[in-house]
Amino acid sequence: MVKLSVIVPFYNVQQYAPDTLRSLRENAREDFEFILVDDCSSDGTPGILARAERELPGAVHVTHEKNGGLATARNTGIDRARGEYITFLDGDDWLAPGYYPQLLAAIESLGCDFLRTDHVQTTARARTVHRVPVGRRNTVLDPRAAILPADRSTSVDYAYAWAGIYHRRLLDRGLLHFTDGLRTAEDRPWIWKLHREAESFAAVSLLGLFYRRGVASSLTQIGDVRQLDFIRAFDQVVEETAQDPEADTLLPKAVRTYCAIISHHLGSIERFEPAVAKKLKSMSAAALRRMPQDVLEEALDSMDLQRATKLRRLRRRPAAAPGVAA
Repeated sequence: MVKLSVIVPFYNVQQYAPDTLRSLRENAREDFEFILVDDCSSDGTPGILARAERELPGAVHVTHEKNGGLATARNTGIDRARGEYITFLDGDDWLAPGYYPQLLAAIESLGCDFLRTDHVQTTARARTVHRVPVGRRNTVLDPRAAILPADRSTSVDYAYAWAGIYHRRLLDRGLLHFTDGLRTAEDRPWIWKLHREAESFAAVSLLGLFYRRGVASSLTQIGDVRQLDFIRAFDQVVEETAQDPEADTLLPKAVRTYCAIISHHLGSIERFEPAVAKKLKSMSAAALRRMPQDVLEEALDSMDLQRATKLRRLRRRPAAAPGVAA
């Protein structure tokens, strides 16, 4: 019986993959499997993973014939996973020795559907601890209750799939797969669905996962059209939350977060290619008009004047004429 399946997508990370794989080796156990998904890399990553399949205990090497993005690569791993528990790691991040046995022991002792953990963000030589925005630790909680309040950072804003561990019963209930093809913000509809539909979760103060920030190949550093998938991701969050029995309570949080993310991207619009920047504005304006307008007004009223004014101005932006590129 496989106890833990670790799903690790890789795409053009030959510089970092050896560190990632070395840290997996320091977390290996005979009842762990490491599903290494090569998302059609074009650098030296495939060769590194081929060696890892021979040398890393529990390694399962899977190759995509074409690049599908992080969400699709994770889904490939989920479909191959045999473990009672499932977790994720990105191909350019790494772990402290013995981290996964501790993570597994924590969720087994609490008996909840999923567990969220803190992590260490690394940028060049700087390291910063980032905490799950959940006050009560080592206590089983109701996931729905951790979505609110709307005007504060909550567990759904800490969307990193790799910062936690998930019982297989969530997979059996259809709650672990990601929206196929999303190139960015793939964790957002996923974490919202978990918090709306899972029955129990907990947060623990366990450090041992190191998230490498500022990698040149990361989508967070690239201003191309793939970044705009955040709109599709948050459209899904709003649409699915609107169908929830407690939509009146939960929608203000979903809409306010969507507005904050739009504002964030507009605030750094200079990093986008000119054509993408133009498309960002038109797609964001259309997104604002699609939101429930009464909920949107409430969200804008709760934001600071500068951001609210910018978003209201954007919402009034004329829609592109049919047949005219955005």
